[in-house]
Amino acid sequence: MGPDPAVAAVRLAVRRELEGHEGDVLVACSGGADSLALLAATVFETRRTGRRVVGVTVDHGLQEGSAEHATAVAGLMARLGVDETMTARVRVDAPGIGPEAAARQARYAALGQAAAHLGAPLVLLGHTADDQAETVLLGLTRGSGGRSIAGMRRRYVEGGVAFVRPLLDVTRAQTEQACRAEGIEPWQDPHNHDPRFTRSRLRHRVLPVLEEELGPGVSAALARTADLLQQDVAALDELADELHRAARTADGGLDVASLAAAPVALRTRVLRAAAVGAGCPSSELFRVHVEALASLVPRGRGREVQLPGHVSAAVDGDGTLRFRSTRPGAGDGVAG
Repeated sequence: MGPDPAVAAVRLAVRRELEGHEGDVLVACSGGADSLALLAATVFETRRTGRRVVGVTVDHGLQEGSAEHATAVAGLMARLGVDETMTARVRVDAPGIGPEAAARQARYAALGQAAAHLGAPLVLLGHTADDQAETVLLGLTRGSGGRSIAGMRRRYVEGGVAFVRPLLDVTRAQTEQACRAEGIEPWQDPHNHDPRFTRSRLRHRVLPVLEEELGPGVSAALARTADLLQQDVAALDELADELHRAARTADGGLDVASLAAAPVALRTRVLRAAAVGAGCPSSELFRVHVEALASLVPRGRGREVQLPGHVSAAVDGDGTLRFRSTRPGAGDGVAG
């Protein structure tokens, strides 16, 4: 007899992703069903390849007994057969973006550092189709455009490390069943049931109502929408990169005439990327800031836009949009 269908589904998802990568694999593991099912499948799929599997759990320090929990997860990862375990303690401190986003930011930074330290070119994340559906709904409520509604990317590279989500076609119910079939007892994160957190309310209140009122399959449809939108976003990003290179001046500014001739969807992408490159924190750069930058194109001479991160932008007399630092002592040099 073969494995339980849920176990087989998780293993197949992992196998497909591992085929495109070489080297050791780092698996992020919280101790929940999703990440434990992912870890067990990764150990199984790499058992005869010579690739090392490193399990990493991140202690955010947000719950009482978090250090003890991290130790317990490390022990469980070892019993599941990983070659090495690692526990990373992070400080969650990012004012203005909320505790969930701050924890996520700190977690990914720690995972990237761990991968670089270990020389592992691949980090596997345990997000499922249900997580993707929740992310799409959250994006809709923010009203922040196609990128937000496109949800989580299946894969991306940052700092030379590939972050991959193999389970975006696997449901939470499947990962839970996979753990039961393999005799793995996952941890139940109390934050997942805490109504203080937006994602918890979405998971336990909003999505069940949508499924009841609109019929089954809402989560799957939302996840499918994310896949389709990601293709559109990727295409627009590529075109925006080409425009950015064409409009960039020798001193790092942007030629306003080139921006003015481009479609708005590309122009705003370039302006946002340029602002981030000039030192604006991405998490603090909102639509109102990008719209203010867009108002400088093409007739914004004589005006200046103040941006987060002590950065200003203005169109100079030669028709070039330049970003400057407004920090004390920064002088008048071009930022970026």
